[in-house]
Amino acid sequence: MKNVTDLFESGGGEFFTPPSVFTTKLKSIRALLFDWDGVFNDGFKKGEEGSLFSEVDAMGTNLLRYALWRQVGKQPVAAVITGEENPPAQQLALREHFHGVYVKSKNKSRALDHFCQTHGIKPEEILFFFDDVLDLEVARRCGARVMIARKSTPLLHAFAKSNDMVDYLTGSGGREHGLREGCELVMGLLGQYETVVRERMTFSADYQFYLDERQQIETQTTAGLV
Repeated sequence: MKNVTDLFESGGGEFFTPPSVFTTKLKSIRALLFDWDGVFNDGFKKGEEGSLFSEVDAMGTNLLRYALWRQVGKQPVAAVITGEENPPAQQLALREHFHGVYVKSKNKSRALDHFCQTHGIKPEEILFFFDDVLDLEVARRCGARVMIARKSTPLLHAFAKSNDMVDYLTGSGGREHGLREGCELVMGLLGQYETVVRERMTFSADYQFYLDERQQIETQTTAGLV
């Protein structure tokens, strides 16, 4: 584990929860929840087109889902949650067969409740990727939390840390693929990284089985939870 943590700390990442404790939390994870703005991107929008995503981060989510599938033995539940209506968020969720996408969710804690009730999971079984103030109540409730860093918000990072709302703060921001960093960290801490990469690269039988199963998931869009 030390080699993994050293790699990420040398890149500027910070563990606010000891890596051994964070790893124990990760072993109980059954679901993934992703904020959108500032996580898949830098938060800038272009009119009604919304904010875009990178294939680098999309690949990270796919590899992480496969790692958890291997860890748990079934598909981890996955969803995107955004306070606005971001067409690219819906596009990614549909393409990648996430279980859900929450749009115009001004009260993200309500979306968390709906997510848990719909899929029969507990907040402590969720790994949440987030970046800003509107995400903090969800982060407080979730079992494991990765915060995507931003140099302009050191006080927010300190607030999240002092109130036990974050386990790891990335060294990279949304523009620099902090989400991919968080996904790779989790796979590394779970001891899944090398196997996942090798099986994805060779399109192994196990990966094909996972992918075929994943492609059967129908994405549900939920709008306007306030």
